[in-house]
Amino acid sequence: MIYLDNAATTKMFEGALGQYKKFACDLFYNPSAFYREGRAVRAELDDARKSLLKRLGAKEGTVIFTGGATESNNLAIMGSRRNGKWEYVFSNGEHPSVYNVAKELERQGAVVHFVPLMADGQIDYQKLEEVINERTRLVSVMHVSNETGAVNDIKLVKKIISKKSKALLHVDGVQAFNKLVFNLSELGADFYTISAHKFHGPKGVGALYVRDLKTLKSIVFGGGQEGDLRSGTENVAGIMAMKWANENIDVKLNFEKAEKLEKRMTEILKKDENFKIVESASPYIMSVSYRGVNGETLARALQDQGVLVSTGSACSTKKAGNRILESMGMRKEDVVSSIRISFNAYMTAKEIEEAGEKILKCAKAIKNLEL
Repeated sequence: MIYLDNAATTKMFEGALGQYKKFACDLFYNPSAFYREGRAVRAELDDARKSLLKRLGAKEGTVIFTGGATESNNLAIMGSRRNGKWEYVFSNGEHPSVYNVAKELERQGAVVHFVPLMADGQIDYQKLEEVINERTRLVSVMHVSNETGAVNDIKLVKKIISKKSKALLHVDGVQAFNKLVFNLSELGADFYTISAHKFHGPKGVGALYVRDLKTLKSIVFGGGQEGDLRSGTENVAGIMAMKWANENIDVKLNFEKAEKLEKRMTEILKKDENFKIVESASPYIMSVSYRGVNGETLARALQDQGVLVSTGSACSTKKAGNRILESMGMRKEDVVSSIRISFNAYMTAKEIEEAGEKILKCAKAIKNLEL
């Protein structure tokens, strides 16, 4: 089986699994316990926090451990909400765990602005500037699109915000963290979301970077863990596995590996002029369409051939259409024909060659049958 859906989830490192077992079965103590063993586990969590902050390049702020990206995004958006006539700004390209929170804010009566995308998948920076004003409370823009691999210029977004307001900036960094080289202190984000299972850690654990704790309030109430911002006993085993994965990834080297994989896949698919490839800045994600062939049909045919791709975000595959591709102005027939191919840096050139040829073969066979 050749797995090309790494934007949905990645295989956990064996070393991360070892850490998970260690802290689930041996050092299983509750980090809130007063005795020595519990305090030792608490110290391990603090080290994990420092590890993530170091990778982020954050000179200030802290990390709040969560149950994953969806919770982190909800905490950043709903936790930063304040009473009053505030306005909120989101891009049309956001993941459902952000976009649907925005829609909930709107349902509750808040003024919410959705900024369209440009043809390359980035947020329309001019439109963004037009909707920001002194009443803007929060702007949420993802770092890398989970659909197309488009990379938003977060430094520019921060600059636009600073010109017109004191709004907070939330960035969903799920497809960027441990994949792109960046320094969070230079980006200027107030909140930054990460998810362990997107970089070979376990599912069900993630984190939210918070620059200033005073800007955030809890949305889950309980025992007061994580600085009273995320109550509930921490998933120590998951956090320590996430730490291991974080510390054992060479981001620059992996980026270069992914570039080679994407380049070769592009070369193979371009043998057939019916393939259309959306150009993107992240080599980890490709959005491609084959003229006249339904994307879901192609994905199912490829599954039978031992190649796994997707037709978009795993969190929205049950919904018709594709909000993000449509917001880019893509033609309806290209949207329907789209599949998403996403890599990890540990794939082999042989796998890419085999998968690419199978994609070509399946697409041609389907089109010939439908003629």
